[in-house]
Amino acid sequence: MIIETKNLHKTYTETEVEVKAVNGIDLSFEEGEFTAIVGPSGCGKTTFLNLLGGLDAPTSGSVSIDGTDISSLTSKQMIDFRLNNIGFVFQAYNLIPVLTAKENAEFIMQLQNRPKEERESRIAELFKAIGIEGKENIKPGRLSGGQQQRVAVARALASKPKFILADEPTANLDSKATAELLDIMHELNRQERITFIFATHDKRVIDRAERVITLEDGKVVSDIAGAQ
Repeated sequence: MIIETKNLHKTYTETEVEVKAVNGIDLSFEEGEFTAIVGPSGCGKTTFLNLLGGLDAPTSGSVSIDGTDISSLTSKQMIDFRLNNIGFVFQAYNLIPVLTAKENAEFIMQLQNRPKEERESRIAELFKAIGIEGKENIKPGRLSGGQQQRVAVARALASKPKFILADEPTANLDSKATAELLDIMHELNRQERITFIFATHDKRVIDRAERVITLEDGKVVSDIAGAQ
């Protein structure tokens, strides 16, 4: 197991009313999974992903990644842990507009102080694999939505993290761009054994997932094998 949650809870207080966004989730994920977390709006998908990625702290319970209880890490330790172990892909791409595609993709590797030669080799390899070779020196504003999301995927994969958390990564893409992006992610998942966990409403993603976990009111209501 690469990730394990035990009795995981996240409660928010809104105008004196407690909202249990995540309500006692016990789950584990193995290396190389391609999993979709699904459910209606407000079911806790994004909150659960944020807890897995250490972007939010649980109210109670624990998240363990490769045996490290990230719930017990200090803020500085958590930043370092995320930097070296977790990749993120967001609905809004979150690219830095003043940087080129290549500079965006290698940004995490720069924070890790990876040598220039290693960065350039890895980014060249990824840009070829995900079909945006030749776009290295173009800034995000001149790229299509699908191309921007591919750069975001390259950035997430560049440092070879243990797993990728993808929050509605296809929400702003048309059917063709979505199909191409999912093909790329699935192939990289198989080649590099990086675990992918999606929070999604998108049936196109759900149909490609090898495991589908359904949340409702912050709880797991089903956990089934999907596409094989």
